[in-house]
Amino acid sequence: MRLGVLDVGSNTVHLLVVDAHPGARPLPAHSHKAELRLAQLLDESGAIGPEGVEKLIETVQDALEAAEDKGVEAMLPFATSAVREASNADDVLARVQAETGVELQVLTGAEEARLTFLAARRWFGWSAGKLLVLDIGGGSLEIAYGIDEEPDAAVSLPLGAGRLTAGWLPTDPADPADVKALRRHVRAQIARTVGEFSRFGAPDHVVATSKTFKQLARLAGAARSTEGLYVQRELKRRTLEDWVPRLSSMTADERAELPGVSPGRSGQLLAGALVAEGAMDLFGVETLEICPWALREGVILRRLDHMASE
Repeated sequence: MRLGVLDVGSNTVHLLVVDAHPGARPLPAHSHKAELRLAQLLDESGAIGPEGVEKLIETVQDALEAAEDKGVEAMLPFATSAVREASNADDVLARVQAETGVELQVLTGAEEARLTFLAARRWFGWSAGKLLVLDIGGGSLEIAYGIDEEPDAAVSLPLGAGRLTAGWLPTDPADPADVKALRRHVRAQIARTVGEFSRFGAPDHVVATSKTFKQLARLAGAARSTEGLYVQRELKRRTLEDWVPRLSSMTADERAELPGVSPGRSGQLLAGALVAEGAMDLFGVETLEICPWALREGVILRRLDHMASE
């Protein structure tokens, strides 16, 4: 069947249309996305303002039209940290449902981590052994570890690249004192969780998903996206550590000129790099591999699993 996954994330609203059936890998058929940056549209009370709500409704309606045009039979709509943590989340969800007919399922941070882990496990297979999966979104950082399809440990931290940029790096280029303060904050947050994972032993394979990690890997010399999904792409901590001070000294416009960095993401790449560097350092990761599948694929795979068991 043709499924549409509508992902209302902290940075973008992304409709992924796939042809899927139980027992087979989902085949992407169409992608439709719009950058909203909900994580950066929260007001002082933590609410999504009227302008943000209107933009969200308009974007969801556009996605529905695209889904209809592409013959989508069933929609899997969900929202992540920006909506989850908004102080007016219930009102926003009610408005979206009333005006578009779409009932967004709000995933918890742990659910995000588990579904992303499922996608990575299916991509790499059982031969990958014990997996450590890292995912930097606009609003949160997800970390999951395990040897099965359900992780043994899964956490979500409020360390998304968009959230941190808005809250900690107000100037462009960033003030060195702000960068230092953010680095300290990121590492303190991650360090609190390391013990929860270390009791399971060292992972056999460390992988990362998300646009942030893909862009950092591209800066480090990984293959372009046009070379296909099946090219192995890695990120080494040593290379990332070399890039962080360079990114710190650049403006957003200057970062947008770098290979693989989009103008829409260049402003928050520094914060994302600080999170990636902190996670790799504190978890003792020298090299990680980029996984093409992430949360959206995890949502699809879980739906297919349920269909197969019905």
